[in-house]
Amino acid sequence: MTPKDDTPRNMLTPNDQSPAPSPWNMDWNLLRTFMVIAEQNSITGAARYLGLKQPTVSNALRRLETMLGCQLAQRDPRNFTLTRHGKALYHECREIFGSITRLPNLLSSMSEQVEGHITICMTSHVMTPLLDQAIAAFHKENPLTSFSISIQSSHNVVETVLSKQATFGVCLMRDKRPELESTLFYREHFGFFCGPTHPLYGKENLKLEDMRDFERVSFSTDDLGGLLHPVAAVRAQAQFSDKVAGVSNNLEEVRRMITAGLGFGPLPIHVVERDIINKRLWQLPPYTGTPAVDIFLVSHPKANLNAAEAAFLESLTGLIKKTSLTARTYGSQKINPENSMKQKTA
Repeated sequence: MTPKDDTPRNMLTPNDQSPAPSPWNMDWNLLRTFMVIAEQNSITGAARYLGLKQPTVSNALRRLETMLGCQLAQRDPRNFTLTRHGKALYHECREIFGSITRLPNLLSSMSEQVEGHITICMTSHVMTPLLDQAIAAFHKENPLTSFSISIQSSHNVVETVLSKQATFGVCLMRDKRPELESTLFYREHFGFFCGPTHPLYGKENLKLEDMRDFERVSFSTDDLGGLLHPVAAVRAQAQFSDKVAGVSNNLEEVRRMITAGLGFGPLPIHVVERDIINKRLWQLPPYTGTPAVDIFLVSHPKANLNAAEAAFLESLTGLIKKTSLTARTYGSQKINPENSMKQKTA
C-alpha cells in the first residue's frame, strides 16, 4: 500500500518557490542601487554615479533578484534591458524614493506662516515674464520661502515630476502623461538663423529654397513626431539638406554653433531677440507663419506638497489662466534689428 501523503496539494516546497520577502525586511540600499541602475541604463553607469566599483553594483543587483525571486534585467556585454518585473519595480522605487526625498521639506513647513522650499525643474531657456512675476511677487509676500531651479531635458523634467522630486516642471510635451496635470504655459515661435560668417548672413528677401544646400545645426528633438515637430515639419517641407554640422539638446549650445558659423538652425525668436539686435544672428525664412511650439507646466496631482509649494503652484496656475493665450505667445513677428534699436534708444 502506498503511504498516504498528508501534504496539502497547494503547498509548495522551498525549492518550488521562495517565500515573498517582508517589506520591513527589505534592504532599502539594494532598492536605491537598482533605481540608479535603471536610470543610468547600465551597471557601469550606476557604479560611476554611486562612486562604487562595478562588481559591487552587479552583486547588489543579483542579491535583489535572489531576494525577490525574479529576474529584473537582461544584460550582456553589449545590452542592458529591464524585464517586465524590473520596469514594475523601478516605477514603485521612483514613487517611494520621491516621497522620501520630500519628507524633510514637507515637515519643516508646518507652521502658520507660508514657508518651505520650492523645487522647479525646467528645460533650458524658459523665457516668460509670467514665471518671473510669479516668483518675485510670491517671495516678496512670503519671505520665508526659497527656490531651487534645475535645467534638464524635457524628457527628464517629466520623469522628475513623475518621481515627485520637483514641485512642478516646465517643458515641451508631444504626448501628455495621464498621471500628470499639464497646463499650456506659453507658446513660442521658432525662426531659422545663421551667424555673421555664414554666406546667407545679411541677405534680404530670401526664400526657403535658398537654404537647401547649406549645412544645418539643430536640436536632438528636431524630428517629425518629436518635441519640435512643427520645426521639423517646416524643414521637411522645405527639403533642407540632411547634412547636419552640429546637434545638441541644449538651446545655448545650438545657439553657440549657429553663431560660430557651423550652419543655420532653429531658435525661439523671442529668446534670441538681443542677438538679432546686436547682429550676432540673422533671421532667415520663413518670415511669416513661423512654427509654434507649446511649453507646458506639469505637476503631479498626488504629490504631497508643502505649504509653499501648494501656494506657489496655485498662484502661478491662476496667473496663467487669467492671462490670454495671445499675451502668452512670443516671437510671432519677425524682429527688425533697426526698428528695435530705435525703440530702445527713444
